[in-house]
Amino acid sequence: MNFVKFLLFVFPACLLFSCAPSGRAYDPSRKYSRQQLQEDYSILREILESKHPSLYWYTSKDSMDHYFDSFFREIGDSMTEQQFGWKVLAPLTDKIHCGHTSFGMSRAYNNWAANKRFPSFPLFMKCWSDTMVVTNNLNRRDSILKRGTIIRSINGMNSAGIRNTLFGSMTEDGNANNVNYIRMSSNFPYYHRNIIGLSKKYAITYWDSAGKEQTTTIPLFEPVRDSASRPRPVQATKKDKRETNKKQLLDLRSLAIDTANNTAIITLNTFSTGRLRKFYRQTFRYIRKAGITNVVLDIRSNGGGRINLSTLLTKYVSRKNFKVADTAFAVCRSLGPYTRYIKNGFINNLGLFFLTRKNSDKLFHFGHWERKTYKPKRQNHYSGNLYVLINGSTFSASTIFCNAVKGQPGITLVGEEAGGGWHGNNGILIPDIILPNTHLRVRLPLFRLVQYNHVAKDGRGVVPDMYIGTDYNALLKNIDKKMMVVMQWIRDDNRARTASVDRK
Repeated sequence: MNFVKFLLFVFPACLLFSCAPSGRAYDPSRKYSRQQLQEDYSILREILESKHPSLYWYTSKDSMDHYFDSFFREIGDSMTEQQFGWKVLAPLTDKIHCGHTSFGMSRAYNNWAANKRFPSFPLFMKCWSDTMVVTNNLNRRDSILKRGTIIRSINGMNSAGIRNTLFGSMTEDGNANNVNYIRMSSNFPYYHRNIIGLSKKYAITYWDSAGKEQTTTIPLFEPVRDSASRPRPVQATKKDKRETNKKQLLDLRSLAIDTANNTAIITLNTFSTGRLRKFYRQTFRYIRKAGITNVVLDIRSNGGGRINLSTLLTKYVSRKNFKVADTAFAVCRSLGPYTRYIKNGFINNLGLFFLTRKNSDKLFHFGHWERKTYKPKRQNHYSGNLYVLINGSTFSASTIFCNAVKGQPGITLVGEEAGGGWHGNNGILIPDIILPNTHLRVRLPLFRLVQYNHVAKDGRGVVPDMYIGTDYNALLKNIDKKMMVVMQWIRDDNRARTASVDRK
């Protein structure tokens, strides 16, 4: 699009006018006055109420007004940035039920915290339903709470209570909390520390190897300070840099071939970067030339990205014409008078102005996504068996892909409910609101996108055609149960076809 090229030209120039950091050392214990916090909160409320496209999509205006007022009263006489963020902004943004509306710490805090280790609850755990299972213990000398131990309670709070408390400060689309199980499982100590808080000791109730309930007490994990001087980093060679770049690309997307089963396994962890156009082209050309009849597409860690890259992938595998959205609209055509509080506000104002048109419903529609019908690719199109692995981390643009291909012949979604809303979600342009005093950030999606041929607005993520949940025994053995089951299906199908040919 010409507009995109224009933005690429304007954006670097705008950076020249951005504020440079003050250079003053960051102090995480600094407290902001009640007046400063109330000012930040009031500005945030005004922006959300006037610019957010779906503030009342899952929460009524009366209820949202109640939450705004009640969290305003939670502001103490003074609070640190971390206290204000996790005790006020995190639970507030959760009530919107928009996975793209989340709070983040200031850039200064993130720079200060980089590479630091903090005191924390010592257990990493895999969480699903009301179950919590130890996957790692930071207290290495603990011989009781090993990998696989089922935890029943922490400091008297049972697993359901812990889940509900943590979920109360973690955002999601509608009621699709599967994404939050993934977040908890990836870094339970982080969320427990920031939402519930630290204790010197933790009373743990667990099941022993005989299935009997037992109790123990474990200490807070406190990292040892390294007083030794740090070695000077070794200068990387050009070869090292090439290898690093190659590894980074493989972390974003990869292709593996199982020749025995005539199967390609494509892993896509993003729709944002990774030279995906070239990757798609080379991958599907290889699949065609090699005569591969089974493809497993793993998007379990794909949190989304650019819709056009999600759409391009759909064109390679879709069996029919498709569209992205029934509706895509913003509630405003300018971020004024709050532009100065929004990162790259000028750029986003240009986007809203040039990309939208006001319709009779008085909303500003992004007509391209509503009108454009896409056709499957002719060259290197794949029409064989496609198994798409999904779970709670399948989000945003990944959900748009899932919605487009779900139900098509030869395509099977496998795994767990996606984290992205099936009916629709918010996004397209998602700048940060930067609060003037604390510099805390809150993401602000500017468009509501309702999926093409959308399902009813029931708050769910895209559901799989074949559900495969967490398996305790597979977890103990560190086995990818979902991939294992799909590969077994493929082997069984290959054997059945071979037997059929032999009979003929």
